Amino acid sequence: MPSRAADGRDAQPGPESPGLEPPGLEPPGTGPDPARAAAWRRVATFLVGATAAWNLVEAGVAVWAGVAAGSIALVGFGLDSVIELAAALVVLWRLRVESAGADEEAVEASERRVRRFVGVTFLALAAYVGAEAGMKLAGREPPGESVVGIVLAAASLVLMPLLAALKMRAAAGVGSAALRAEAKETLACALLSAALLAGLVANAVAGWWWADPVAALAMVPWLVREGVEAVRGDD
Repeated sequence: MPSRAADGRDAQPGPESPGLEPPGLEPPGTGPDPARAAAWRRVATFLVGATAAWNLVEAGVAVWAGVAAGSIALVGFGLDSVIELAAALVVLWRLRVESAGADEEAVEASERRVRRFVGVTFLALAAYVGAEAGMKLAGREPPGESVVGIVLAAASLVLMPLLAALKMRAAAGVGSAALRAEAKETLACALLSAALLAGLVANAVAGWWWADPVAALAMVPWLVREGVEAVRGDD
């Protein structure tokens, strides 16, 4: 008498049988979803483009206001915006490489190059801010008041955390460590905005001239750590 298994009645695959799901109905996490990834790339491209546009405006206003007031923290903030602008443009290039249908090896190669570039920009910013703030403290050079700088820092403090959070979500959707690193740089801009705002207000209200360079120096260790991690490729 043939067994039940032999005549096929008990040989039907169960839900746990691997590799037998109908095409396009793979369980979440078991296979790529090109449509979903493409949607996240479009979102990421919009967010990085918005960041680049804001940084362009922010850089011009901050450097102009910083030079006028003699504020190293404000000038450093403007240069940070230039660095972030460069990083955003490079990340946009990386997204275009993937959107153009490049193979996985080409995408991974561009990912590594972009992440290293973003890491180097972190280190460059840390070096500039540290050197200039140190010279201001040593020379006891008080900055002037800057209402424009205060308004700019406050606006950036509102906008940058939102952009950073959205880009972190997009980075997870795209699967891009480079985009995640660039989002952290946007977060650095938000933290610099807070430090800058505190320094400018303290100088304007209480005459604490040293608050400006000290606020800038407070960001240096974080900038160095993020830069080193990005250059090394650490997660």
